[in-house]
Amino acid sequence: MDSLLHPKLTLALRIVLGLVFIAAAVPKIADPPGFAKAIWAYALFPAWSLNPLALILPWLELACGLALCLGVWVRAAVLWLGMLLLSFSLAITINLAQHHPVDCGCFGAATPKTEAQRLIDMRWALLRDLGLLLLVLQLLLASAPRRT
Repeated sequence: MDSLLHPKLTLALRIVLGLVFIAAAVPKIADPPGFAKAIWAYALFPAWSLNPLALILPWLELACGLALCLGVWVRAAVLWLGMLLLSFSLAITINLAQHHPVDCGCFGAATPKTEAQRLIDMRWALLRDLGLLLLVLQLLLASAPRRT
């Protein structure tokens, strides 16, 4: 267990997770209408919430990603990203269960694909998000207050 909490591993995972969320945020910040359309495709949110979500979520992702890369507010950033990843995973899972193919919108606009291709991509996105949740778990364990 100690090797999983090694400071060098924790630093590497913190930077990787931060860079993933920075990379995910930048195209969404550059195209809020496109991201709002991606959120709308999930059919999980009321119309009035689409624009606020499209404007706020990418900046939250960017702030948390930068915080992890810079090593500030690490635990708060990890908790926020964990909640976002759980939310994203739930949204993908609901749409998969309903056989409702959507482009995840995770890293900006997607190329046109068939329904079958989008369903496959959704499964991969879900696996990716679950893998990122493992990084969140490691970072939470590594940043937990130590008992003496």
